[in-house]
Amino acid sequence: MINYKLTLQYDGTKYAGWQIQENALSVQEAIKRSIQQILQEEVNLIGAGRTDAGVHALGQVANFILNKELDLFRFKYSINSVLPDDISVTNIEVVDENFHSRFSAKKRSYIYLISNQKSPFFDRYSFNFYSELNLQKLNEISSILVGSKDFASFSKNNPEVQNKNCEVFEARWRKGKNLFIFYIEANRFLYGMVRAIVGTLLKAYSSESASEHMENVFTKRSRDAAADAVPAKGLFLYKIKY
Repeated sequence: MINYKLTLQYDGTKYAGWQIQENALSVQEAIKRSIQQILQEEVNLIGAGRTDAGVHALGQVANFILNKELDLFRFKYSINSVLPDDISVTNIEVVDENFHSRFSAKKRSYIYLISNQKSPFFDRYSFNFYSELNLQKLNEISSILVGSKDFASFSKNNPEVQNKNCEVFEARWRKGKNLFIFYIEANRFLYGMVRAIVGTLLKAYSSESASEHMENVFTKRSRDAAADAVPAKGLFLYKIKY
């Protein structure tokens, strides 16, 4: 048996998220269907992260196991020929048979884009936020996220997940000409966590005591304590590290 690892990019605008679900088009389904069209056999495609509806990916990872050897160059060309234009396989490689795209991951990172100027080229992939933002202040507030903490206040209800502790390794902002880019890296992320964090950071930014505001959100351990989530269109799964 041979284990194949795919690195993927996709525009999540038209999809109901990564995971296959009834009566909705998912990224996982589109890729799995394309693989099966080429190979003419069923595959179990495992993704590293379950991105939500409308969320994009620059470095999603998936794997599947076959009992035959593929010509990697030809397969990559073939699958990109049949995949929709908004999904791309950027790399394919053979990995150890014990590799699991989700459970073998050590770190995951996301970026969120905020535009401070209306542009038809940014609108699909960023959140328009026209209030003035100071980069230094944003980074000071975001430093509170770093470390091992209970992120219950930043997660949608999911009865299957009892442990809400995540270790955040980095949380920082940088500024381009017309974009603010938030980068966050952690060992794991909860359902809806990144968008809730960004929304809460923006709300804390405008409060009298931003750091105290963020600390109170953590202490309450309730989704009601955090701000509304920012739109999905600005969020990208950036990279998975193994």
